[in-house]
Amino acid sequence: MKVTIQNKKGLNKDLKVFIDKKTMSSYIDKKYDEIKDSVNLKGFRPGKVPKEILKRQFGQAIYSEVLDKVLKETTTKALEENKIKPAGQPKLDLKTYGEDKDLEYVISVTELPKVELKSIENIKFDDYTVKIDEKETDKRIGEIAKNQPNFKEAPENKAKEGDLVVFDYSATVDEKTFKGGEGKNTQLTLGKDLFLKNFDEQLVGVKKGQEKIVEAILPENFPEKDLVNKKAKFNCKITSVKIPEKVIINDEFAKNLGAKDLKDLRLLISKQINDEFKNSLDRLSKNQILKELEKFKVDEIPENLIEEEMKILSQGMNEEDSKKSKKNFEQIAIKRIKVGLILNEFGEKNKIKVTEQELQAEVQKQIRMMPGQEKMVMDFYQKNPSALASLRGTVYEEKIISLIKEKAKGNKREISKEEAEKILKQSQNLDNNKNEQNNEKISKKKVEAKQTSKKSTPKTSKTKSIAKKTKKVSKK
Repeated sequence: MKVTIQNKKGLNKDLKVFIDKKTMSSYIDKKYDEIKDSVNLKGFRPGKVPKEILKRQFGQAIYSEVLDKVLKETTTKALEENKIKPAGQPKLDLKTYGEDKDLEYVISVTELPKVELKSIENIKFDDYTVKIDEKETDKRIGEIAKNQPNFKEAPENKAKEGDLVVFDYSATVDEKTFKGGEGKNTQLTLGKDLFLKNFDEQLVGVKKGQEKIVEAILPENFPEKDLVNKKAKFNCKITSVKIPEKVIINDEFAKNLGAKDLKDLRLLISKQINDEFKNSLDRLSKNQILKELEKFKVDEIPENLIEEEMKILSQGMNEEDSKKSKKNFEQIAIKRIKVGLILNEFGEKNKIKVTEQELQAEVQKQIRMMPGQEKMVMDFYQKNPSALASLRGTVYEEKIISLIKEKAKGNKREISKEEAEKILKQSQNLDNNKNEQNNEKISKKKVEAKQTSKKSTPKTSKTKSIAKKTKKVSKK
């Protein structure tokens, strides 16, 4: 293989690749050797079909397969040998090709620009930790205790809101029993409405040993679909009425919650409260870092990347609004691409990789965020490689940000829970104001578009999803 760089126009490169016909023939012969044992032709034993017969039968298909493979392999090799990192998909222009011919083609590629990384130690950001005092911890433990009361038997009491009623029941619809219409030792805390809508309020006032008819509508998710939204009668026999008693917060209470003792529970709860703020505060720190990265120097932003990013930004907009927003979108696109290039350069220089274990851990994290839909989430990632690749990109970026935090001199700030809430509220207000301003701009542009348009309605632009910026090869 012979590679010649034909021209250099900024980031745009043309590479001429030449592979002689002898080398191409060797690739083709190798392919024939691979398939000959699996070909069955009448009159010939497996593996004994003459090459000339194979050529007549499969020649064109074989050549196309070999050509495609050679183009992919040699394009990748040509770019790597010349230390060219493509920004987007290279385009190939075939000049000479065919059986018993040299292969000659041109790779047109836009190169990723050089990124100068300043000393990462100069990046400024706030590194927050939230100090949780004992009062806040004890308050949270008290709330947990309140929501997990103990109950004691009160056989003479009439059940009221907050009491625990234990009962057996048998249910009918139109005086007919149905599957799932019986229950034993069913427990309901009155007032929580956790069984069927308006069910437990009908049990207010019952006593142990009493029978009570309760009517309720079967819900949308009821397993027996033909009974959905139908009124059911529940014949309930009350076996117990229990009243809540004050929970004693001690070591035994802590052990019931999975802690070693009360001291350990306090530590766990304190960490839990801290973690509730950590993700939000970490996002603020990350945004500060990304703002700092915008100050780094990038020689030139590839036009094709800007165009692709602008298409993403304008998705769902009509042509008129898209044109009016072009300048603003271009600025946003340049900032995004610039920061992305800097992060990627930093990641490569520090040899940051995402392991399969890290990727699967992130998948499990996504699964835990959607309880009850675990299988659906897992199937989604298994059936959508692009979604899994996007998740890998997220993990990769977070690893880069974490390393930057380690190397940079962050402004370490220990703040109280109240200070954390104030900082997050201010940040939220800023985001809301920005969103309102953007919405006002869009609304204004829509009004202007209506005023300037006569009878014609602006056509909705059909923007395609942008292909991932990988080293794939496309033929002209």
